[in-house]
Amino acid sequence: MWKWKRKRVQEEKQQELNTKAEETLETLFETLKKSDDFKSYQAGVSSYIVSYMGTLCEPRLLNHSVLPVLKQHTVYTLDDLKNLLPVEDLQITNDPALVRQKIMTGHIAIQLNEKDPGVLLIPAVTVEGRKVSIPEVEFSVVGPKEAFVESIDKNMSLMRKRLTIPQFTMKEVNVGKITKTRVGVVYIDGIADPDNVNTVLQRLEDIEYDQIIDSSFITQMIADNSTSPFPQLLDTERPDRAVQVIVEGKIAIIVDGSPHVLTCPTTVVEFFSSSDDYFLPWPLASVFRLIRLFAVFFSVLSTSLYVAILTYHHEMIPEELMSTIVSSRADIPFPPILEVIILELTIELLREAGARLPTKIGQTIGIVGGIVIGTAAVDAGLTSNVLLIIVALAALASFTTPVYQIGNTIRLIRFPFLLGAQMWGLIGVSMVMAFYIGHLIKLKSIGRPFFAPIYPLRFRDLRDAFIRLPFNKQSERPLQTRPVDPVRFNIKRTSEKRDVDE
Repeated sequence: MWKWKRKRVQEEKQQELNTKAEETLETLFETLKKSDDFKSYQAGVSSYIVSYMGTLCEPRLLNHSVLPVLKQHTVYTLDDLKNLLPVEDLQITNDPALVRQKIMTGHIAIQLNEKDPGVLLIPAVTVEGRKVSIPEVEFSVVGPKEAFVESIDKNMSLMRKRLTIPQFTMKEVNVGKITKTRVGVVYIDGIADPDNVNTVLQRLEDIEYDQIIDSSFITQMIADNSTSPFPQLLDTERPDRAVQVIVEGKIAIIVDGSPHVLTCPTTVVEFFSSSDDYFLPWPLASVFRLIRLFAVFFSVLSTSLYVAILTYHHEMIPEELMSTIVSSRADIPFPPILEVIILELTIELLREAGARLPTKIGQTIGIVGGIVIGTAAVDAGLTSNVLLIIVALAALASFTTPVYQIGNTIRLIRFPFLLGAQMWGLIGVSMVMAFYIGHLIKLKSIGRPFFAPIYPLRFRDLRDAFIRLPFNKQSERPLQTRPVDPVRFNIKRTSEKRDVDE
């Protein structure tokens, strides 16, 4: 099967190459003229042929720097015209494929005459886009307040001003048969493992899809296991976080048109670390990270344990609490599993409604809807007030995850635990837990273990996993990235606290 698929991909690539080879400048311009925003006319004293996409080019550069030169000078070669134009990065070519690519990315094509096979390409890209704003998803109380935007060039600028070294490298590829989206693979040469870089580049080049609109498309197509509910590439909108993981030896993937940058290889514990963890003193950061991890386990297991204990394990409930639970469920006509599913689905409906509505209306719907529906459900005898408290706390705990992707995963994996609790009680919960742990152990991120540093156990990487030790205790980069240069700094010199008079 794999041989057949590889053969089909090779045939498609060969067919695409043959199509490009048959294309000429004449057929290219005939195709472009079918669009009303394509401009092609004669200009200047020698009737040069000027062609460009009006919606992609900057009109000021054309009117002030190009057309005046064409009207004042008569030249006989494109090299002479190239020397006259006060524009950088000019290029002369007779390759129709290159001309097509440049015109469709905002270049002006100039020919001496219609039969001339040579074309002078002038960059005149219209730079538009929103300004750099504060992060909306990964907001932090302290630290930088800049977020990525939709421009790949501006995103690179945001990272380059933080990494002013020549080893900071970007490899650009075009992905998507139709969209030809610019995708940048960013890393530090001499630190990042070349195998990781080559793996990412190879997977991007192997993508066979017609459109790449956002970085989430890339995530689903190059992930090691696309059917897993766990994200295997970390999605961030913060330049400071992207730079931090790049310095550790990891790789960032920037997609033109997306305000989110992907980083890899990643581990499961990274999805529970926040940017604030590195802006606060390490004891506070460690406590807050442990609170988030506890909140995740509580959100996943609380309702399933409620179902398992009430259905199979009544003896685990203390006598003082038993009377409260019995009285709260005295008039409930449903079994615990159905009661939980009703409330869980209600919470999910409120989440979706709040996310899809405008911000101010969504917040109002979420708060008012939750209070009104919860109170009405208890008064109508459809659910107990004890379960309402548990579900509300579980929903609140799920919001503590700093990465949006893993929050969606937590919302999903609760339901298999509920099913296991209803069928086999605590044994069913344990079976589902074992299944997910086994899945995490097998999962990889760009070929590297996703469950590290837990499995395989790496004590060195535990210094920034469940807790964060001081910076002077993290003199080496994580083993999971297999960096070429594993040493961050001289720990002996950093540990010395010398006074000025010494």
